[in-house]
Amino acid sequence: MDGIASDQEIIRILNRLVSFYGQQDWWEDPNRIADWVAMILIQQTNQTNAELALANLKGQLSLEALLAIDLTELEQLVYPAGFYRQKARYIKALMQWFADQGGEIAKFTQVPTADLRQELLKIKGVGQETADVMLLYIFERNVFICDQYAMRLFRRLGLGDYRTYSQMRLAVNHLVEGIPHKLCKEWHACIDVHGKHFRRHKDMDESWLFPEN
Repeated sequence: MDGIASDQEIIRILNRLVSFYGQQDWWEDPNRIADWVAMILIQQTNQTNAELALANLKGQLSLEALLAIDLTELEQLVYPAGFYRQKARYIKALMQWFADQGGEIAKFTQVPTADLRQELLKIKGVGQETADVMLLYIFERNVFICDQYAMRLFRRLGLGDYRTYSQMRLAVNHLVEGIPHKLCKEWHACIDVHGKHFRRHKDMDESWLFPEN
């Protein structure tokens, strides 16, 4: 693709990814606290290690239990995810923040997304990507997750030479305005699924992603 693609061209490419890989929301846990904690555990590790730590936390995945659990015990339970001391403290900080805000997701409904994002970024252990994932999956806000898979995909396809999270977010986050929330989640999930396939098969033909003239 020559030059910079239009918004509509990018949207068509993302929708083709979704059509090709199909629904990817099977992994979401009905327990929102479990999903939330997983977003901390996955930092700087792989999915297998994060899932081992999450399994260790079975029976503790509620706001009340995570606030009550001893920090040393929590460290031991999240050990498989690596950086266990930091992650235990991050989980504690996140749950304390949530409790201080009323402990109910519904209480955030009227909070503007930009304001909520700034609040999340103040929590220890929550960076830009983690904050946006929380917005997307916990608070059900439309945001574009500009992770490494997304940046690499856009660079490969000539959609933008993005090198930092902030740079890409500023340029593409508007694409999610007005689309169904479910589709917004599918974009992120399918970008990551496709990225994992490409990582294993770097000779993959991606020409099918380009819109037809």
